[in-house]
Amino acid sequence: MKVITEAMLRDELKRSEITEYRVPDGMMLSPAAREYLQQRKIKISRESASERQKEAAVPAERTPEMAAPLQAKYRDYETGALYLEKPEYMTQIEGDMLVVKNHPRIAFRGKLDSLQALIVLDQAILNEKTGYGKMIADLDDILGVLREIMRCDALNEPLRVEKIIGLTSAELRERSHAPMKFFHVKYMRLPDYKMGIAYALLNQLRTAVREAEVTAVNAFKNGTNYERQDILEIFNRLSSAVHIMMCTYLQENNI
Repeated sequence: MKVITEAMLRDELKRSEITEYRVPDGMMLSPAAREYLQQRKIKISRESASERQKEAAVPAERTPEMAAPLQAKYRDYETGALYLEKPEYMTQIEGDMLVVKNHPRIAFRGKLDSLQALIVLDQAILNEKTGYGKMIADLDDILGVLREIMRCDALNEPLRVEKIIGLTSAELRERSHAPMKFFHVKYMRLPDYKMGIAYALLNQLRTAVREAEVTAVNAFKNGTNYERQDILEIFNRLSSAVHIMMCTYLQENNI
């Protein structure tokens, strides 16, 4: 059943003075719309099928009171309510569906955006130095994965990522959990400024990825279930990928 919102009523009735509002069959008033009519002391009734048939059989001159509701442009993702225009506090989540701007899915997309910005900044910093070509390329690979996550989320498409920084999901997990075996470095050494700017940037990126993963879990929580397991799994692997880059840096610089 379609919902008539307060915004729709205000637009429909702003050029008319009526004492009764007939709710079309198959539609319902939102609580705010009903309160708006009551405040204006407008009687609320429901249009019957016989009345619609009578009006269709006997054409009459249309008046503002008889004007048809305007076509809604948007729908509320949570409630199904209709909107003539997009409220400033809402944004599109997919198609014509709107959510409030602090919705968990929008918070997740915002974190994705800031994470991509951080990687581009890291690349710009490293590009001004020498010897970081491989690291910049790996960061570019991670950046591509994040952009694919954003695209698949927006279009509601499955996420398929075969490799990250040249490693499969199993290889990422194995190397991240056994850095001594693969890189001869201790597991998650505490960062220090003496380890250099590149290591500090990677450590900052590692924490940002973990924060984004938390927003992803919140975004795709549905009751006791968690949707988009494909996205959640890749975020776990992205964290491993950055950890591996840190371990590689320590190994190559004998730190």
